[in-house]
Amino acid sequence: MSRQLMPRVRSRTGRRGAAEAISEAQRLIAGIERRVPAFELLGEDGLATIEAAADTILEEIGIEFRDDPEVLDLWRKAGADLSGELVRFPRGLLRSILKSAPALFTQHSRNSERSLKIGGRHVVFAPAYGSPFVRDLEGGRRYGTLADFQNFVKLAYALPWLHHSGGTVCEPVDVPVNKRHLDMVAAHLRFSDKPFMGSVTSEERAGDSIEMCRVVFGRDFVDENCVVLGNINANSPLVYDATMTGALKTYARAGQGTVIVPFILGGAMGPVTTPGAIAQSLAETMAGCALTQLVRPGAPTIFGNFLSSTALRSGSPTFGTPEPALGSLVVGQLARRLNLPLRCSGAFTAAKLADSQAMTESTMSMLASVQCGANFILHSAGWLEGGLVMSYEKLILDADFCAALHTWMGGLAIDENQLALNAFREVGPGKHFFGAAHTIANYRTAYWESEVADNNSFEQWRDAGELDATQRAHARWKKLLAEYEQPALEAGVDEALSEFVARRKAECSDQWY
Repeated sequence: MSRQLMPRVRSRTGRRGAAEAISEAQRLIAGIERRVPAFELLGEDGLATIEAAADTILEEIGIEFRDDPEVLDLWRKAGADLSGELVRFPRGLLRSILKSAPALFTQHSRNSERSLKIGGRHVVFAPAYGSPFVRDLEGGRRYGTLADFQNFVKLAYALPWLHHSGGTVCEPVDVPVNKRHLDMVAAHLRFSDKPFMGSVTSEERAGDSIEMCRVVFGRDFVDENCVVLGNINANSPLVYDATMTGALKTYARAGQGTVIVPFILGGAMGPVTTPGAIAQSLAETMAGCALTQLVRPGAPTIFGNFLSSTALRSGSPTFGTPEPALGSLVVGQLARRLNLPLRCSGAFTAAKLADSQAMTESTMSMLASVQCGANFILHSAGWLEGGLVMSYEKLILDADFCAALHTWMGGLAIDENQLALNAFREVGPGKHFFGAAHTIANYRTAYWESEVADNNSFEQWRDAGELDATQRAHARWKKLLAEYEQPALEAGVDEALSEFVARRKAECSDQWY
């Protein structure tokens, strides 16, 4: 029998003033339902032109699928043209295959009230992913550890504006390469009850991630529902290797979700022109998403986008620049035409510190994600140094911006209370609204309030120590960890999870590279 998901008492949600008595982790926000329209940058002619360019890339140039005979056989049976490991796709083939992919699906959490809908008008924020280094004001820049990884899982759990626990929020380099995925997945399952991402660094590790979910959710439940996502990267330009296709097949066969993402760095892994990079992204992503449907029709898959640029004088990657942001707007339109959920950019920056450059670039990138209609926004918080660093302070600053975006995406309600005509009648000309009954009734929820910004007078700010935003963010993450309370996990399940990790670690020797 499948294990029932653990019940939770529903908490109130809302802005800071309306929920003062509720601890932050209790503010249960299971994603956002977008009430503002996505931005439509290109018209039909422009979109059709880019789609035709992608079809030309797929038909004339093709994509290599390396060292995976099973994948080549799937493509051959589907009607693709093969020359060794190079696969070329007749026009229309991939779009036909993609018709079985769901436009909307649910990723379940062990706390069912935190389960997330992905697709449609739903938006999910997840923390940054994949950094080998971490940074904070006290410790500086250093390699990530398992303790850091667990801290970030706890912080993502404590921050209601992050709906998802993420995946490899930082690399715990103090754990052997072939075993760290076990500790990472266990941390997600144990220290948070939000949805999460599993390992993709080998087919076996993807399988372990799914088996650990079966321990916690029950085998029958996992067989029938999506409970974990795998982040699958194309080796741009125009290559998928066996590591990625192996993980893709493992997740898709089990009915679990995949996020298919090219990594197109303009001038390196793609052309320097944005329309060309968009066409490449469309070609690579369609191929990966379609492959999931050949493995298991109906398996949930997310159309991923990762456009970035280059400082061409130096060759250094740049992030949070306007050209990829414009590209994201177009990718959003293309994903909607395919009727697929979309994953897009995040709080990208090349800055080394959580400074003005970091927040300017991150805002450009995050607004592009929100405006393009993305459903799953990975790297929403914590990203520094082109993704090499996961920052404690930037996590807090980015999450604060995510909180503001909750209000922004909620749009405007037009009703009697919002129009405030009784307030005008009460106040009349030439007087202030501070003491009006309407103000008193609405002051707790009228405006979003930042958790880290300082809006006090100069004298109050001076007397409080003249702290800047990064220093305030530092104090905030320290406080959140000090107040962290682990979400309950059934004792028998926790024990079974520990036994699985211990057994799998004992089955092989340590590998450090």
